[in-house]
Amino acid sequence: MKQIALYGKGGIGKSTTSANLSAALGAKGLDVLQIGCDPKRDSTRMLMQGVWIPTVLDLIREKGEDSVSTDEVVRKGFAGVRCVEAGGPEPGIGCAGRGIIATFRLLERLGALQGDVIVYDVLGDVVCGGFAMPMREGYAEEVYLVTSGELMSLYAANNIAKAVARLAKRSKQTCSLAGVICNAKNMAGEEELVREFARRINSEMVAYIPRSRTVQLAEVHKQTVMEYAPDSEQAAVYQELAGRVLTNDRTSIPTPIEMDELEDLALQFAEI
Repeated sequence: MKQIALYGKGGIGKSTTSANLSAALGAKGLDVLQIGCDPKRDSTRMLMQGVWIPTVLDLIREKGEDSVSTDEVVRKGFAGVRCVEAGGPEPGIGCAGRGIIATFRLLERLGALQGDVIVYDVLGDVVCGGFAMPMREGYAEEVYLVTSGELMSLYAANNIAKAVARLAKRSKQTCSLAGVICNAKNMAGEEELVREFARRINSEMVAYIPRSRTVQLAEVHKQTVMEYAPDSEQAAVYQELAGRVLTNDRTSIPTPIEMDELEDLALQFAEI
């Protein structure tokens, strides 16, 4: 079983990338489980043709943990991808990371935490104990950083790299950095910037996903690109990413850089 986690700054397109990656893997005939680890609960929505599935925390609040069944928490979407949303607390109350902890505990009890590939879609703005759990507890063995060439997106990716590096020092730790995915904003020099950033943190850019109107059209139709336009150039990009993820056996312990170096790097590639 291959367990991967996609981390990135909020709004970077992490969930879009995760959903299309899962769809591409599912289209290959693989048993795929995608777990949305974000209180926004929108990770799997395009796989579910726009349906907001019940979150684990909502079901536990309504029924109690012991009364929740597998069929209630795991929903099947496009290409047979099994979808789960962790959810979060009511606004202003509690810890968002608690939803992730409760989700993994419940899925393990139900025997549902299995498949050929498990994709964890995780918020990466703040790598607190809850959001770091997929890495810390050995669920996510391969971490992919999703970023654009924007400074704050790179800043978030660099912070996640710090968390991976810190956790990798533990004797029984299994997670490592598998690569950087550039979900582009179509900025000048963006591909070269992200490639160099990946090199400096002791990794590599494994995919460059160009900005495309096809993605926007697919989302308006409440579908992944893989379902809406399976023969498009954009779908081919996600298919290539899926192939790369499946065969990737090169991981590393990242070497995050300091903020001054990150700013200098961004300036170097900026179009003045």
